[in-house]
Amino acid sequence: MKTRASSHSSASSTLAASPPEAARSAPSSRSAPPAGLKSNDPCWCGSGRKYKRCHRATEGRVLPGRVSPMRDVPDHIVPTDYYRTGVPLRRDEPMVKSPDVIARMRVASRVAAEVLALSGAAVAPGVTTEELDLIAHHAYLERGAYPSTLNYHGYPKAICTSVNEVICHGIPDDRPLEDGDIVNIDVTAYLDGVHGDCNATFYVGNVDAASRALVDTTRECRDLGIAAVRPGRPISDIGRAIETHAQARGYGVVRMFVGHGIGEQFHIAPSVPHYYTPDAATIMEPGMTFTIEPMITMGTWREKMWDNGWTAVTTDGQRTAQFEHTLVVTDEGADVLTLEP
Repeated sequence: MKTRASSHSSASSTLAASPPEAARSAPSSRSAPPAGLKSNDPCWCGSGRKYKRCHRATEGRVLPGRVSPMRDVPDHIVPTDYYRTGVPLRRDEPMVKSPDVIARMRVASRVAAEVLALSGAAVAPGVTTEELDLIAHHAYLERGAYPSTLNYHGYPKAICTSVNEVICHGIPDDRPLEDGDIVNIDVTAYLDGVHGDCNATFYVGNVDAASRALVDTTRECRDLGIAAVRPGRPISDIGRAIETHAQARGYGVVRMFVGHGIGEQFHIAPSVPHYYTPDAATIMEPGMTFTIEPMITMGTWREKMWDNGWTAVTTDGQRTAQFEHTLVVTDEGADVLTLEP
């Protein structure tokens, strides 16, 4: 999960221990119109409105599905401070971490990488993002970890699942993945008092060449951002490397959401923009821990928000991809923590 470049606000809530089959709310996911339907015909959905005034503009785009209530966690899992309230407690935390914190982060980050791999392996046409969330939820618990996103400012699920034009913070729901989709899975594990955060974009069945090129470039952008990490250099070097590569390939770089410091708290300083700005002037030092998680778009980098207050999509409906690692700055560069063993 990434942080906004501006301040984030979201209503808090308390956990409801309910099975995934519990009652859900929200509109159904996208549907295909009948063959031959014309603009001025009544819409296929039964609304009574003309097709062009109703569903035509949304077809081919991801629409919200029904979201089940939050799942509980067993008592033996040590939760975050916001587990019940939805409100994280803010406290001073140094950007440069102690060896003890870094050692604990290595374990939490490895767990996050394992959960990401397990949930990603389940991606296939017909699988719902709710099912991916259930797989991830159990995988966290099996490793003794708490899903960091669960009830973070009221977020209701263990992972974020962002499909096609969804930039980030897609909430798992009952929408089946379709052949040709791409889906980002964002995983953060809380274990032994620290967080580890990573994500990746996965292909759903037979994906077109243009989407594959987007995904490949996004992975390269993340890796180039990591390669730009050097002690004594400003964080703006990271965004410069990412933006230069993305623009050379004809892609946009999302600006609203950025990488972030991480450790005993989920989101802390420094902010890590994925585009160049001289305002990102924090000097990198050995022991700093933060995420690099560029969101790269086929079209515009501008976003709009769904009514749920979490999910951001591209304003032009074109696809976007993302990859993320948590790292620690070393004397020579960067040590990536969110790698599978």
